[in-house]
Amino acid sequence: MNIEDYAIRLSQYRTQEGYTFDCQTISGEVDVLQVEMNEFECFPVFLTKTNNQILCIVYLWSEDEIKTDKRVEMLEMMLDTSISIPLSAYARVGNRFVIYGALSVSSSLDKVVEEIVTLNENAIDVITAMEDFLK
Repeated sequence: MNIEDYAIRLSQYRTQEGYTFDCQTISGEVDVLQVEMNEFECFPVFLTKTNNQILCIVYLWSEDEIKTDKRVEMLEMMLDTSISIPLSAYARVGNRFVIYGALSVSSSLDKVVEEIVTLNENAIDVITAMEDFLK
């Protein structure tokens, strides 16, 4: 499936919990699909596909949103909690901190949906856990 196929199939998908998805294709050097979950307070998930993987990313906060005196403590907490976040990991893209998940290119649409939902749930948990470190 390519990005356009994911956009079509996700926009027609409804989870058992009743979530539906709004999708917007972002064309560029690498095509990206912005996916937003309806009926759930969430973050947009940016989905892209390479020859080797499907990558789903949620942008959390930027470097300038971190309390300067709490930065090291926040980074240590991120390292300490990273392994306990199901299907997700932390990273930094430029000056933005993200949470992401990667899947095989042969993953079913159900698995991609599971990743999108889980990534959103995890992002909310991370923001809550890190709020003392942010301005």
